[in-house]
Amino acid sequence: MKTLVLIPCYNEEENIAKVIRRLTETCPDVDYLVINDCSKDRSEAILREGGYNYITLPVNLGIGGGVQCGYRYARANGYDIAVQMDGDGQHDPAYLHAVIDPVARGELDMCIGSRFITREGFQTSALRRFGINLLSALTLLLTGLRVRDVTSGYRACSRELLCHFADHYAPDYPEPEAIVDAVLCGYKVGEAPVVMQERQGGVSSIHSFKSAYYMIKVSLSLVIHRLGSHQKRGGRA
Repeated sequence: MKTLVLIPCYNEEENIAKVIRRLTETCPDVDYLVINDCSKDRSEAILREGGYNYITLPVNLGIGGGVQCGYRYARANGYDIAVQMDGDGQHDPAYLHAVIDPVARGELDMCIGSRFITREGFQTSALRRFGINLLSALTLLLTGLRVRDVTSGYRACSRELLCHFADHYAPDYPEPEAIVDAVLCGYKVGEAPVVMQERQGGVSSIHSFKSAYYMIKVSLSLVIHRLGSHQKRGGRA
C-alpha cells in the first residue's frame, strides 16, 4: 500500500539526517516527508543541502499543526497509510512494518508502536512513566480502551483516519487526544510492540516543570474532548 512517513522536525540538526538515512536504508519501499516547523538551528539547511524531501512551514505551528500539515499532504497525494515517526532518532524504522501491517490488513485504523508491551529498549524516566500511566488510565476511563503507550508518537493511520486527521487534529501535544478522538469517532485503535531508543541528540521540548504542565493540560483537554463528543451525540455516551 502507498505509505508516507511523516517526520516532524523542530531544531533537530543533530538527528534529522541520520533519521532519514536510517529510514531509507531500512525501508526503501515507503515515502517520507519531513515537516520543518520553523527550526531555529541548521535543520532546514541540512535538509536542503542533503536533497531530502521536506517542507518548511511559514510560521511555527507546534507538533500538532506540523503533523496535521503532513496528513493534509498525505490526503492530497493519495496515500493509503500515513505513519508518524519522531525526528529525534527514538523510533527505530526496523519496526515500521510491525506498526503498518495491522493497518494494511484492515485490522486497525490506528496502530501505535508501544515500548511497554515487551518492555525492551529505552523505557523513559520513572517520572514520565508515571505520567504516561496516569494518561493511560484516563484514556481507559474516557473511551473504554486500554492503551499502554498513550504518548507514543510512533503510529500508523489508515486512509480514512488520516483524512479525518487532515481536518481534525489537536494543535498541542496531540498524541493522547488523537487516540481519544479516533476511538470516540468509531475508529479501531490498537498497539504493536516496538523497541525505542533514547533521543540521539538535542533536547526534548518536554522537560523539568513542563512535564507537570503537560500532564495538566493534556488531561483537561482529554476530558473536554470527551464532554464535547457526548454533547454532539445528543447526550448519549
